[in-house]
Amino acid sequence: MKETVLITGASSGIGLELARCFAAEGCRLVLVARNSAALEVLAGELRQAHGGEVRVLTADLRVPETPPRIFNALQAEGITVDVLVNNAGFGTHGDFVATPLERQLDMVQVNVTALTALTGLFLPGMIARRRGGVMNIASVAGFQPGPRMAVYYATKAFVLSFSEAIAEELADSGVTVTAVCPGPTKTNFGNVANFRGSDTVLRGAMTAAAVARHGYRAFRRGRFVVLSGFRNFVPTVLVRLLPRIVIRKIVKWLITIRKPVRD
Repeated sequence: MKETVLITGASSGIGLELARCFAAEGCRLVLVARNSAALEVLAGELRQAHGGEVRVLTADLRVPETPPRIFNALQAEGITVDVLVNNAGFGTHGDFVATPLERQLDMVQVNVTALTALTGLFLPGMIARRRGGVMNIASVAGFQPGPRMAVYYATKAFVLSFSEAIAEELADSGVTVTAVCPGPTKTNFGNVANFRGSDTVLRGAMTAAAVARHGYRAFRRGRFVVLSGFRNFVPTVLVRLLPRIVIRKIVKWLITIRKPVRD
């Protein structure tokens, strides 16, 4: 039976590459993002390459009404979502008080509230059918606080904790939940966040395609949490061993020493 997979933030980066992973396996796709032109280009590519069904939904997850609108639209069309990929998210760089509050709240809405809402809307059907899964794109940022990217790090801590908790709740239900935790990745994230990172941070950054393939394989294996790349495994171990005051200062140093963003 072909699965129907809904992917948010599918117009670029990891979301786009995950769409390619699922399409290559013959899945039907529902692609969600704000950039309708980019979604249509991707949909055309996937249809030509794999001959599958691809549905495009232009939606802004900063708007609280968007998750139920997506759910209701698919319900009305008789589309059953078997796999939900909560990939949409963004960050901002700078001190909390120096960053517009509206921007910070939009980040919470997209990274946390919309993710939670979509999971709450689509998960009951998966449980009733005793099959399906949720893939949440968290981050290695979720393992520690992030001075100068405070809200972003906090949102990813939520995604990680939330994913692990419901994964345990759903044990033996036939439904899996996987939190994918990438480290530095070559995407448009830095431009949106006005942050390119230092050479220390960017050295060895993975491509979005590599992160997507790794996360996809882990999801298919039913893993709860997956760290993309061995290089990102070491810092998460150190977080458990070092005093939190040390971790805070190290992260602040890494985030503060950065390359300027250029047009």
